[in-house]
Amino acid sequence: MARKKNQETGTLTKSEEQVMQSLWTLGKGFAGEVASNVDEPKPAYRTVLSIIRILESKGFVGHQEYNGNNQYFPIVSKEKYSGQMLGLLMKNYFGASYSSLVSFFLKDKNISSQDLDDLSQLIEQTRREKENKE
Repeated sequence: MARKKNQETGTLTKSEEQVMQSLWTLGKGFAGEVASNVDEPKPAYRTVLSIIRILESKGFVGHQEYNGNNQYFPIVSKEKYSGQMLGLLMKNYFGASYSSLVSFFLKDKNISSQDLDDLSQLIEQTRREKENKE
């Protein structure tokens, strides 16, 4: 069975995301460095190398050759990917509504008073900044 590519949405598999997390942390690195920096459970070196090649084909990773060894680096930033994933999450689970998303988190019984205060301050600061731009 052919590997299903997620290019249409730009999403990553769990293993691909694990390798990208390593590269985002390192900034750049050779395959061995990337493999040793992957969180537990660590995949085998050859598995990491295969995943890196897949990530290159998807346009997430690039490389530069040094004396026959490839040093890999992320092409897609963590911030850009996080934004895309949050957008998909909002669209698929919250009807593309910020208020529905925030409401979901506010209903969490584990949210602290400090978190609520911080959110309130962020909302007010954003409101003031938006009003000043208008």
